[in-house]
Amino acid sequence: MSDVSGGPGNDSSMFDELKAAIEAEQPVVLATIVSVRQPEPEVDVVGPLPEPGAKILLKPGQEPRGTLGNDDLERVVLRDARGELAAGTTGIRHYGPNGEAMQDDVSVFIESFAPPPRMLIFGAVDFTAALTRVAKILGYRVTVCDARPVFATTQRFPYADEVIVDWPHRLLEKVGSTLGPRDAICVLTHDPKFDVPAVIEALKTKAGYLGAMGSRRTTDDRNRRLRGEGVTDEQIVRIQAPIGLDLGNRTPEETAISVCAEIIALQSGRTAASLKDTTGDIHD
Repeated sequence: MSDVSGGPGNDSSMFDELKAAIEAEQPVVLATIVSVRQPEPEVDVVGPLPEPGAKILLKPGQEPRGTLGNDDLERVVLRDARGELAAGTTGIRHYGPNGEAMQDDVSVFIESFAPPPRMLIFGAVDFTAALTRVAKILGYRVTVCDARPVFATTQRFPYADEVIVDWPHRLLEKVGSTLGPRDAICVLTHDPKFDVPAVIEALKTKAGYLGAMGSRRTTDDRNRRLRGEGVTDEQIVRIQAPIGLDLGNRTPEETAISVCAEIIALQSGRTAASLKDTTGDIHD
């Protein structure tokens, strides 16, 4: 195995750009070759053999900085780097010298620096304050939005990162394209004039979680209204409504925990059940 010192792509300006992106909470990913095993003589390497320490920096929408020294390997690593960044994960990937899958000649550390996941909460209601507090503990950047200025105040929601006075669907029209699988939208208004337009706009996003508060009767009425606006049954299935897991919750704080538990379960792909009643690994 080769060591990780040296290698191309180690100019200081790349690290300055990485530091600036992290401080600005902009998504960025750095891929570094950490080890290279010399190929067997019969292996045909296209182009130069990658070198340990080679780095490439990628910011969405921009050309990569640096090089890994092998075009085929670089193409595959950049693809995987985009995937790691979208998921907000970091890890070591293994490739053949030309980027081949199912080989371990080249080990690449892909380190993603994703901004905090976002939670958009629509409706300045009692449950909102509790959900904001729990979401902040989980690391979310929380936005509270309500069209009623008398309710949407920073005094009522001191834990929110921002409180916006606007119609929910209009805010989603502005920021919806920036939301991804790590983000959550919680519609707590259970008022048709607010939540129907908000849910319709939320369905256009790639947010990983979309929940809507309300009783079963409210949910049925909302779904009927959504269908009347052209929303399909397939889209309605995406909506977690009534919102949250069935924990027997009654208070706003208990409801906030049930909502966040549902988000965690969906994002991890787990069935929400007591560990006592399940088998297998607790952690993936």
